[in-house]
Amino acid sequence: MRIADIELFSPENLIDPYPTYKQLRDETPVYFIKEMNLHVVTRYDLLREAIKRTDDFSSKVDQFLGVAKKMMLASLPEAQQAEVRAIQSQLIELPPTMLTLDEPEHTQYRTLVSKLFTASRIRQSEPDVRTVVQNNIKTMLTKGTVDFMSIFAFPVPLEIIADRLGIPRKDREFFYQAAKAAATVLKISLASPDEVLEQMQLALDLQKLLVSLINDRHQEPREDMITILANTKLELEDRRLSHGEALSILNQFLVAGHETTTSAFGWGMLALCDNPEIQKNIRGDDQRIKTFVEEVLRLEAPIQGLPRLVTRDTELGGYPLKKGDLLMLRYGAVNRDERQFENPDQMDIDRHKAGLQMSFGSGVHFCIGAPLARQELCIGFSELLNHFKNFSLSHARRRPVADPSFILRGLPGLHIQYDAIDRTASV
Repeated sequence: MRIADIELFSPENLIDPYPTYKQLRDETPVYFIKEMNLHVVTRYDLLREAIKRTDDFSSKVDQFLGVAKKMMLASLPEAQQAEVRAIQSQLIELPPTMLTLDEPEHTQYRTLVSKLFTASRIRQSEPDVRTVVQNNIKTMLTKGTVDFMSIFAFPVPLEIIADRLGIPRKDREFFYQAAKAAATVLKISLASPDEVLEQMQLALDLQKLLVSLINDRHQEPREDMITILANTKLELEDRRLSHGEALSILNQFLVAGHETTTSAFGWGMLALCDNPEIQKNIRGDDQRIKTFVEEVLRLEAPIQGLPRLVTRDTELGGYPLKKGDLLMLRYGAVNRDERQFENPDQMDIDRHKAGLQMSFGSGVHFCIGAPLARQELCIGFSELLNHFKNFSLSHARRRPVADPSFILRGLPGLHIQYDAIDRTASV
């Protein structure tokens, strides 16, 4: 295909972007989409350089991230638009906090929650993570065919992030429903008017729940993120967070803390189904399971790309850029760059330096929850392989494909079959 004819964000390319990514890396590693004034970076070295040059390429891109939501709302009939506006009038506006800020403002928000993701806290959380994983495995033990996404990949990360945030047990069912709706604005497929209204109402009800919990934590602090956001002051301004700031941070962790790990669980299980020899070769081998997790993250980056704003006339790899242009750093493309990874389209459970994949970003915006995500994935796949064998796709279902999304890459469903391992049998 000619470069001029490429539609990178067509539904077909979003489902299977990798041939297009390769063509762009080889021919135009900074690719301009005129209709969006968007320059897409697809080569590993250029993306790393752009991340480092924070003075030239800013993370203050709130307007871009709101485009998908505006498109969705503009598609509604006038009657539904009026209902949406009524709901929007009750929503607390979310100011930029961590994801869409630069230094030094970014650091003061990140520092608030970083204490929950230290190496020691992650180690301490291992028994709780393992308990959540094992509880969901118990459900799988009673079956032989399941939708892996709904029975394991979705509930495990969501329960763990709900614990970390501090969501009460009595509110979990609603919280899970609201969390699932939170990422829908990043999908390209337009929802029906009724679905949009339902998502908006869920967003409003979730805000009300979180605000009530923030207010409760003022009176009764606990060991959770909501308590930290409710009671800790911003150092630069010597004040507590507004409700809008706290909600902004919580929303980011809600999506990043479950949607991305859910995605990695799904793609990892699909890889096991496609490669029976990998199941045998990594079972009981902690190091190979770690590499397997890194390879899953590399091959199917849960966050395919994020934008940056060009702050002054400059260049990237000799490609001229003007102040006000937008970059799209395409992590899903650079993770398969053959200049960085040998045989990049193949999973290698013995790959040297597999952790160089960019799915968690790099620099000041490196994903703060990456250690927890890695812990969940490693424990999850280890326990799954300890309890089950012969994972394969359900013969009664079509092969699953990715949900078309500008930002995320996930599987809407993954129907599998498997055999339980008799763990009481003598070796």
